[in-house]
Amino acid sequence: MSPITTTIIITSLATGTIITSTSYHWLMAWIGLEMNTLSILPIISKQHHPRATEAATKYFLTQAAASALILFSSTINAWNSGLWDITQMTDTTSNILLTSALAMKLGLAPMHFWLPEVLQGSTMKTALIISTWQKLAPMALMIMTANNLSPTILISMGILSTMVGGWGGLNQTQTRKLMAYSSIAHLGWMATISTIMTNIMVMNLLLYLTMTTSMFLMLIMSEAKTIQDTSTSWTTSPTMSIMMMLTLLSLGGLPPLTGFLPKWLILEELTMQNMALTATIMALSSLLSLYFYLRITYTTALTTAPNTTPMKFKWRFKPTLTTILLTSTLPITLLSLPMAPLILL
Repeated sequence: MSPITTTIIITSLATGTIITSTSYHWLMAWIGLEMNTLSILPIISKQHHPRATEAATKYFLTQAAASALILFSSTINAWNSGLWDITQMTDTTSNILLTSALAMKLGLAPMHFWLPEVLQGSTMKTALIISTWQKLAPMALMIMTANNLSPTILISMGILSTMVGGWGGLNQTQTRKLMAYSSIAHLGWMATISTIMTNIMVMNLLLYLTMTTSMFLMLIMSEAKTIQDTSTSWTTSPTMSIMMMLTLLSLGGLPPLTGFLPKWLILEELTMQNMALTATIMALSSLLSLYFYLRITYTTALTTAPNTTPMKFKWRFKPTLTTILLTSTLPITLLSLPMAPLILL
């Protein structure tokens, strides 16, 4: 792809998200979502491969259907109330439709089936964009309409997503599919807390973005497409294999790493709202996710690949990927919780 084309596509991608997150009129929000979807399609289908084309088609169909639902729900609301304001969603039918549409956009269970397939058909860098940047626009809409969305549906979807995100990843060997199920589980936690306390959801989203970015960047650097590939990551960089292990444990939510912070606050808030059963189910389902994170951790840090040569390090060229972004996200990924008392005090 030529530099000019790449620049136009990336700019359109960013502009679409910014338009959606800054608009108060439903039509402008919809236009932003459409720009966002249409600009990511060439990025997904750039690899001239049947699987990439299939991934782009699946992504287009689900996102177009979700955008149509959003437009439909806002039209019904405008028909009944005469308002196109995003924050003034008063019609019950519109709210239920909007909740379903945003869940489909994000990939919440039971509308999650497209996400693992699309990530598997994309390159690692594209999978990183889909898992992080593409969540911002629907999340912005969810934050703006949090008071009007259906709490019952969102909490049910949240619980289901944490369970599906755990169960689905258990038998996977592809790192991109594992990250997709990880994404579904994390979004489940955000959806559950969204109608109760939006501040925690925003914090959870930001930490999820930094942790996922760190993990994907390390997978890109080590060229690890499967769990088996991660066993040779220490030959590329021993430091990176340790950091990958800690990032995975942080994604799993183990204290004293960053990933424990949002889970801790969400479980505390759910318990305070007399939703102890919900909190228990979600805490147990996070153990399922932790299992497959530990599987990758084991192959990354605790196993040595069978080497036939006495060489400890493999021949490699100078890495082409700059590590500025990784060095920015890694400290947040690992040290936000231990540093929190210092920041607060």
